[in-house]
Formats: sequence, structure tokens, C-alpha cells
Amino acid sequence: MQINKSDRNDAAGIARIMQCGWYKEVCVKDLDSHATKALLVSRALLVKIKRDIENQIRGLLKNLGLVIGRAKMNMFAVRAAQLAEDRSELFAAVDPLLKAREAVEQQIVDLGRKVLRLARNNAQVRRFMSAPGIGPVTALCYLATVDDPARFKRSRSVGAYAGLTTRRYASGEIDWTGRISKCGDKMLRSYLYEAANVLLTRVAKWSALKGGAFGLRNEAGYAKPRLQLPENLLSFCIGCGSMVPNLNGHQKDAADQPHKG
Repeated sequence: MQINKSDRNDAAGIARIMQCGWYKEVCVKDLDSHATKALLVSRALLVKIKRDIENQIRGLLKNLGLVIGRAKMNMFAVRAAQLAEDRSELFAAVDPLLKAREAVEQQIVDLGRKVLRLARNNAQVRRFMSAPGIGPVTALCYLATVDDPARFKRSRSVGAYAGLTTRRYASGEIDWTGRISKCGDKMLRSYLYEAANVLLTRVAKWSALKGGAFGLRNEAGYAKPRLQLPENLLSFCIGCGSMVPNLNGHQKDAADQPHKG
């Protein structure tokens, strides 16, 4: 430790740290992973903007006793326009929002095509998608976030990296396990939760993942498998092959890659 802080003293301190090895190496993702993650972040932001616009339209109409109700696909815009067309002042407020929603929706569709194109051109992403409940967005998000699975010694380490493992506090006679840490990438964690819910509620085909989740549900209720399934899906992805290609198609050596746990 230097008593006086200066650029010269800081440089000397950093040099001593490097010389003694008092540091941990940090994995730096490649540019392709960053580019893919940027694409997914843009898509997620547009989806949120679209949802906010729809909620704002619902709120404007509900103030006057007009309820859109459940509306899928393009029926939302049709239903909102029908309810507001008889009131000119209300239509003047709702119509710009409907046009903005349409423009945002088109951009979401365009980004979705790019995501599908990336997924089709990557063999590892297609293997991830073989897991029930995992689609192209979740698979690409996993590959862009983890980048190189070979840097993890155990599949459970990936769960901790995504914030899916439980916290633990142990001191003396006190030893308790809390909720999941929620550290790491929030987007990957949210997509894995969505995939787990799809697997539990919408996927009809039976699988080992689904069977284990239903067995856990019978013992501990519905909330427990919703927390355990995302980590199991990560374990499936981490054990999808002995050679792990990155996003630009080149393969990375993963001879010591952990298998499905």
C-alpha cells in the first residue's frame, strides 16, 4: 500500500500485484458474442416498449369505461381503434400510440428474422434448441452470455454464473440456505424461467427434464420446479457436445468440458 496516491505509485502497485499473482484471470468474450447480445438487448427493449404502449392504450380507454380485454396478434389494434373511433378526442390520443406500436412491432419482426437466421447458421444453437422449451432467443442468449463453456469446471458453476444457485450463510452454529442469488446476467435468467414455464405448462411431449420437474412438484409444490428447471436446462446446454463452436462458426477445444449433471 502506498501512503501517497499518484499515477507513479499506482503503476508501481499494479506491477507488484501482477508480479505476485494477487489477481484472478477474467474471461473476455469475443466480438461475435457481444454483437449477438446487442441484437438480443435491442429486441428485448423493443418488446418492452411495445408492452408499455399497449398498457398505456388500455389505461386511456379504461378511464372511459372501455375495456379491450384479451386480444391476440393484430386484434389489439383493431379492437382499440373500434372502441375509440366514436370519440374524436380519445381517438386523437390513441391513434398516435397505435401507429407507434405498429412501427415498433415491425422492428421486432425484423430483429426476429435476424435472430432466426443466426440460429439456423449455428449448429450449437440448434442443439440447444433440441431441449424442450428452449427457442432460438434463449439458445442464442445462452451462447452469447456463456461464450466458452469449457472455462467452467462443473455444470453447476454455470448455474452460479447465471445467479440460479441458492445463497448460503454459515457462521458458527448458524447455517442456512436462502433464495437464489440472482447474480449474473438477468436476461439469460429470465429467458430460462420462461423456458421452464413453457416446459411445465405447454410442452405436451414427455422428457426426462419434464418428468423430474413433475416429480419435484409433487413433493414440494409448483414453485420449486420453476426454480430448479432453469438450472437443469443450463446443465443440458453445457453438456451438448465435446466441441463447442463459437458464434462465428469456429470450434473451441472443450475436451475437459463437463457433461450433463
